[in-house]
Amino acid sequence: MERLYLYDTTLRDGQQTQGVQFSAAEKVEIAQMLDLLGVDHIEGGWPGANPTDSDFFDAAPKTRATMTAFGMTKRAGRSAENDDVLAAVLNAGTASVCLVGKTHPFHVREALGIGLDENLENIRASVAHLVAQGREALFDAEHFFDGYADDSDYALECLRVAIDAGARWVVLCDTNGGTLPGRVGEITRAVIAGGIPGDRLGIHCHDDTGNAVACTLAAVDAGARQIQGTLNGLGERCGNASLTTLIPTLLLKEPYRSTLQTGVSPEGLAGLTRISRRLDEILNRVPLRAAPYVGASAFAHKAGLHASAILKNPATYEHVEPAIIGNERIIPMSNQAGQSNLRARLAGAGIEVGRDDPALARILDLVKVREDQGYAYDGAQASFELLARAELGTLEPYFSVERYRTTVERRKNALGQRISVSEAVVVVRIGDQRMLSVSESMDEEGQDRGPVNALWRALGKDLGPYQTHIEDMHLVDFRVRITGGGTDAVTRVIIDSADGQGHRWSTVGVSHNIVDASFEALVDAIRWKLIRDRVAPA
Repeated sequence: MERLYLYDTTLRDGQQTQGVQFSAAEKVEIAQMLDLLGVDHIEGGWPGANPTDSDFFDAAPKTRATMTAFGMTKRAGRSAENDDVLAAVLNAGTASVCLVGKTHPFHVREALGIGLDENLENIRASVAHLVAQGREALFDAEHFFDGYADDSDYALECLRVAIDAGARWVVLCDTNGGTLPGRVGEITRAVIAGGIPGDRLGIHCHDDTGNAVACTLAAVDAGARQIQGTLNGLGERCGNASLTTLIPTLLLKEPYRSTLQTGVSPEGLAGLTRISRRLDEILNRVPLRAAPYVGASAFAHKAGLHASAILKNPATYEHVEPAIIGNERIIPMSNQAGQSNLRARLAGAGIEVGRDDPALARILDLVKVREDQGYAYDGAQASFELLARAELGTLEPYFSVERYRTTVERRKNALGQRISVSEAVVVVRIGDQRMLSVSESMDEEGQDRGPVNALWRALGKDLGPYQTHIEDMHLVDFRVRITGGGTDAVTRVIIDSADGQGHRWSTVGVSHNIVDASFEALVDAIRWKLIRDRVAPA
């Protein structure tokens, strides 16, 4: 089997995503996750370009993967030894350095304002300087595919110069993301035919046409043996090729599975979904439900016909076993569901119900009535499970809510600034105990997070014997939808929760009052976690 190398650029290219800004500590955590996954190179950032990247390299974790610093070829008019930008990259002390340089004549003339020969010398001298310092050198051939279309001889000469100077890898970059898979494959084969060995050739694609993964695979098919990408496809504009999609495809799909070997073990692959979702948590982003392999809906089977077949053999509607990548199968419930969906969903929750049990029809009727009232269970599986258990008589009470109250006050603080302050009071009964909790919703910066946050803090502040079981629980998403119209309009709130074990679940609440709908979903979230963790009722 040939070795295929995985180069992750989440910490550099991924940070160019609009709205994304890692802290140095977050970059350390992500680097450790990538190392556990099994990538070969971790591109940590551009030392000297910003304080965060410099701080990261000062505290970069020890990794099995090769830590790589990113920079650019030396500037015109100075030697590689006297280029301060290049020196900052080398001073990061990484074993590997990746330099980006122009390979498109248009960019050389217009962006750099220099001659084509001078650009070649910049590439040669920069790579040679890295090699002389004992570093592994990579050359990112920026705008390569556009440059090849404009002047194939010059684009190839840029690669040859880098190889001759000692570059371990030259990487074909589709910087604008506009090249289609067929053309990527065609040009990659031409590059190899032109004298650049495939085992020294990488591919770096952007997703501006939605084809970054397909373009990357086309380059691999043509002989490239390094692929560059990011977790969850982070990146500038439309993103980069997603390693979260590429890695399972390469490990599980032919012809790659039987012909190519990567550094990702079965254990690393089984942690892929957890890593993908943890990255979104760090970024405070909602995970893409429809993401291939790792999305919450990647193995969701809503149609009754599909669910019936899944019960007999999951391979009827699943191209891989979800557990291989750490995901799970979901049989959503809705007013379109039949008994096949219902039995499959209950079985998945560990609830066995006979085919002829009359409770099945009652649960289906109840789902249809509740969805007519505004509930939506296909996106809130935990609340559906609670509903079914209640109808089957197997729902543990755990606790009951006697009452709650929220207040929002608008006032001036000690500095004369106008602020809002939310407060919540929750009274619950656990057995014979009656417990009252009060909480505000101010964050570390003194900002009010609102009445729902105050309710969550109060509810989760003191649940007596259950407190230790919910301490690792946190809310990751909050979605509001107004259903109906006029005086009959109601508010639907769906809340996504997660815990320290990497589990994630959704609950729903419906009311004319948004706070009341939110509180219903919050209570369901806690009850479901206690059930899932098999906590004994007090």
